[in-house]
Amino acid sequence: MTADLHAAVELHLGDFHLDAQLQVPAGQVLAVVGPNGSGKSTLLRVLAGLLRPARGTVHLGDRLLTDAGGGVLVRPRERQVGLLSQDPALFPHLSAVENVAFGPRSTGMRPRAARQLALRWLDRVGMAEHARHRPGRLSGGQQQRVAIARALAAEPEVLLLDEPLAALDVQTAPQVRQLLAEQVRASGATTVIVSHDVLDAVVLADRIAVLHQGQVAEHGSVTEVLAAPRSPFAATLAGVNLITGTGLEEGRVRTPLGDWQVSHDGAGAPGQPQVRPGQAMVLRVRPSAVVLGRERPQGANVARTTVRWVEPADGGVRLRLAGPPELVADVPATQVHPAWLTPGAEVWLQVDPQDVRAGVMDDTDPGEPAAGAGAAGPGAAGAGAAGQDGTVASG
Repeated sequence: MTADLHAAVELHLGDFHLDAQLQVPAGQVLAVVGPNGSGKSTLLRVLAGLLRPARGTVHLGDRLLTDAGGGVLVRPRERQVGLLSQDPALFPHLSAVENVAFGPRSTGMRPRAARQLALRWLDRVGMAEHARHRPGRLSGGQQQRVAIARALAAEPEVLLLDEPLAALDVQTAPQVRQLLAEQVRASGATTVIVSHDVLDAVVLADRIAVLHQGQVAEHGSVTEVLAAPRSPFAATLAGVNLITGTGLEEGRVRTPLGDWQVSHDGAGAPGQPQVRPGQAMVLRVRPSAVVLGRERPQGANVARTTVRWVEPADGGVRLRLAGPPELVADVPATQVHPAWLTPGAEVWLQVDPQDVRAGVMDDTDPGEPAAGAGAAGPGAAGAGAAGQDGTVASG
């Protein structure tokens, strides 16, 4: 049986400050994304009971797992929370079946019943034929499959996934991702997954929360956030350029690149808000809509910029352009000029007003997340290797 997960915690680690709120309904999956150093793994460790916050609480349904003010910190192995990371952390001296059986056995299940349960889980993850093999005989993808079985065999109420696919190669990762999606859904566990990969969010998650400098910058359904990102990291995940500015008259927005027109007639594209003077705005531009040239073009939305670096892209090249703001332009191979391919080259860019999607900013600047923003999305003792304090977590 699963339960809602609620957390509102603060934590100081040196100069880093985590201040985040999460609400994950029972059985749903929340993807937590953000740049390196934003606090994603730290947040998972607080949820798992491996870190004590300075302030705040963690609830699992009606159970209080952490209360910094009240001195409550339920031990990790008593939380019914499983933790799976990119390192499978299998016991090297145990076979695959004994690794999976370890969690159920640690909760009191008889050895024979635990092994039978472990065999069923190994079959579900496609590892039944390797049940007697020790980790040293398994590939990285196979070890991660065993780790998934081990985490879920302990029947956690909450499953925490910390970059579980990051260490896998490009051929293995899609297979394990699909397997993980199927088994997490089948288990019904309330799940939080930390990832840098947009595919993990799209395939696995119901909702997404973007962390920035220890705070939730934006949250919502995966579709909502990726369709209209407000933070730089979410824009990168969604594959769009993000430009902030202030509304002017006649459908124009003042930006760091100059005064930009968001449509030819000032009315805006269908489904986007009217530009109003003084209104904080965010403009979204697809990389394919950024047109480059050596000479200054005629018309609106023109800016001079410098090439930072060039990388391959499907059917052409991708140029990263100096800011602020830094933009990305995808240029078909037939339109690439050799002079652009050198870092430091100066170019003109232009975006057709009809290719600009405007949104109204709320009180939160996408680069300055609001403190305490909430996120809703869609536990197991003994799910993995034992820690120094005798606690057990998978991965």
